[in-house]
Amino acid sequence: MRTTEQYGRKADLALTMWVKLVRASTTFGRLTGKDIEQHGLTQPQFGVLEMLGHLGPLTIGDIGKRMLVTGGCVTVILDNLEKESLVERMRSSEDRRVIKVQLTDKGELTFKTIFGKHAQMVAELASVLSEEEQLQLSTLLRKLGLALKDKQ
Repeated sequence: MRTTEQYGRKADLALTMWVKLVRASTTFGRLTGKDIEQHGLTQPQFGVLEMLGHLGPLTIGDIGKRMLVTGGCVTVILDNLEKESLVERMRSSEDRRVIKVQLTDKGELTFKTIFGKHAQMVAELASVLSEEEQLQLSTLLRKLGLALKDKQ
C-alpha cells in the first residue's frame, strides 16, 4: 500500500520514517539475535550480562528501567541466568529491601568471551553506513527516543 500523499505531507513523511525504522531495527535485531543465540543465551539474558559487564552491580529496578521491562520479566531473566551460575543476587547491606545483581566469575568470563566478538559483528553490520552517518543516526535516534520518553 502506498502511503505517500494519503494522510498529509507530515503524516506521510512520519509513517515512511517509522516503517523504515521498524524494518531496519527488526532486521538488525534478528541478525544480532542469531549471534547471541549461538552462545545459548536469549537477547534479554545477553542484555543483562552486557549491562552488568559494563556497569557493574545494579539493582533489579535499575535493570528493568534500562531494559524497559517490568520487574516480573527481570525476575524470570535473572532466575534463568542464576540457574546457569552467570549472575547472583545479593541484599544491600544499607537497605535489605534492595537486591543487587552482579556477575559471577563464570558470568564475567562469559561476558568477556562473547562480547568482543559480538561487538565486532555489530560493527560489521553497521559498516554499510560511514562513521559520520553512524554518528548522525545515533544522534537522531537519541533525540527521538528522549522526546518520546516524555510522552509515555
